Amino acid sequence: MSTHTPQSTSAPQSATGHEPMSVHFSHIHKSYGPTKVLTDLSMDIEAGSMVSLLGPSGCGKTTTLRILAGFEPIDSGDVLVGGRSVMGLPPNKRDMGMVFQSYSLFPNLDVSDNIEYGLRIRRVDRSARQSRTEELLEVCGLAGMGSRYPHQLSGGQQQRVALARALATRPKVLLLDEPLSALDAAVRSTLRDEIRRVQQALGTTTVFITHDQGEALAIADRVAVMNAGGIEQYARPDEIYTRPATPFVARFVGTINEFAVPSDWSFQHPLPVDDHGEDIVFIRPENLSVEPSDEGRLEVKRQTYTGERTMVWLGRPGDDETEWAASLSSADAASIPAGSRVRALVTDEPSMRLSRTEAGGRWT
Repeated sequence: MSTHTPQSTSAPQSATGHEPMSVHFSHIHKSYGPTKVLTDLSMDIEAGSMVSLLGPSGCGKTTTLRILAGFEPIDSGDVLVGGRSVMGLPPNKRDMGMVFQSYSLFPNLDVSDNIEYGLRIRRVDRSARQSRTEELLEVCGLAGMGSRYPHQLSGGQQQRVALARALATRPKVLLLDEPLSALDAAVRSTLRDEIRRVQQALGTTTVFITHDQGEALAIADRVAVMNAGGIEQYARPDEIYTRPATPFVARFVGTINEFAVPSDWSFQHPLPVDDHGEDIVFIRPENLSVEPSDEGRLEVKRQTYTGERTMVWLGRPGDDETEWAASLSSADAASIPAGSRVRALVTDEPSMRLSRTEAGGRWT
C-alpha cells in the first residue's frame, strides 16, 4: 500500500541538548513462516515528533515497534535512525528507550534508583546520575517521590517512573507499546497528556502504539493507521479523521455514516435513505443535522447522552438493520425523542465519496 511521506524539516535542538533523530522504515517485509505480518511497509518519522501506530489487533503495530528496537529480524528492507541503518545493530546498541503496558519496575529499588538504573549500567558517575534523576522527577511529575518504592505508588505514578527510566539515558527514540491500557479512564487521559508534554519538553522522537483511536488522535503529530500488515494512511490526526484515504480508515477511526446516493447528488440536495444510489458517501455524525418532520423518512431509534452532546441514532421505520448517527447538542436532541419522525440534512462535503465497488463492505 502506498504511504505518505511528510516533507522533512530541520530538526530542532531538544531540551536534552541532543539533536532529535529521524526514523525511516524502507520497504519492510516480515513473515512468520507462511504468515505475512508486514508487507512493503515504508514510513518517515520526523525528528523530534511523536507518531502513533493505530490499528486493530494483529495488524502489525507491535511487530513494527519490535523491528525498530532490534528484537525482530526482517525478511527484507531497512530501518534508518538519523539517516543511518540500524539493521546490523543488536538491541543494546540501538539506543532506544522502551515503555510497556506493564511497568516492570524493580520492587526492591526506590523511584530514584529505578530511574538511575540504566545510567548505572552505563557507568555514569554518581553526580551526573543524580542530576539527571532530579531533572526527570520534576519533568515527569514525580517531584518529592524519589525515595518511595513502587508498591507505594499508584498505577499512573508507576507508569511515570517507567517513562522517566526510559528517558534517563537520553535515547535516540522513545518506544511506547500501549503504555496506558492498564490504567482506568481518568488516569489514562491525564497521563496521556503528561506523556505528550514530556515528549515535547524533551524533544525526543517517539513512536506510540495504541488501539485507542481517541488516544492516537490526541497525542500524536502524525498517525499511521495500519491494517493487515500495511499502512492505510499516514497523516496528521485531523486529516485522518476528516479526510480518510481509504474505506478502512473511514470505518475504523471514529463513527461514520454511509449513504447510497445518485451520481449527480451533492450535499445541498436532500439525502436519500434508500440503498439504490450509484455512489457511496461517508459522512461524520457532526455533519448530519436532524429536523422533526411528519413526512420524514427516518425515525429516531435511540439516543446516547454524553453530556453537552448526544448521539442520535436514526433508521428507517420498521428497519432495525441499518442505523445512522447524528451528533447533536443535547438540547436539540431532547426535542426529538425515540420514535420521532425526522429528516436528515448534510451540512458539509462528505469525508469520502466512492463507487459501490470501491466502498466495499455491505455495498458489494
